[in-house]
Amino acid sequence: MVGIMLFFTVVVAPTVFKVLPVEWSSKYVRNFFPKYYASLGLVTLVCIFTEPDFTHRLYLIACAALFAFTLFFLTGKINTAKDEGKNKQFHLLHGLSVAINLAQLCIFIFLLAKT
Repeated sequence: MVGIMLFFTVVVAPTVFKVLPVEWSSKYVRNFFPKYYASLGLVTLVCIFTEPDFTHRLYLIACAALFAFTLFFLTGKINTAKDEGKNKQFHLLHGLSVAINLAQLCIFIFLLAKT
């Protein structure tokens, strides 16, 4: 999960926005993120059931819940704000999604370091 999250953040996202026209990059990102959150959420769910340490399981449950929140609630709100030209709301919600993603990444790195 750490590899996927870092690869997307460091390589894919910056490249998409530099190489593709805005209308294509926006369409790509809207199509990509639901799959990103769903797949990472599912892998996290599997990890919950394979993690023997109770505290680590709690961290994984929190991450899975955040993936679900971002997938089923936040992504739609971000897209609506963008579509309606609500730039301040868009930037606030997008910033929240970035902060959540960063927190999850930090948790996953912490858990890797503990194993």
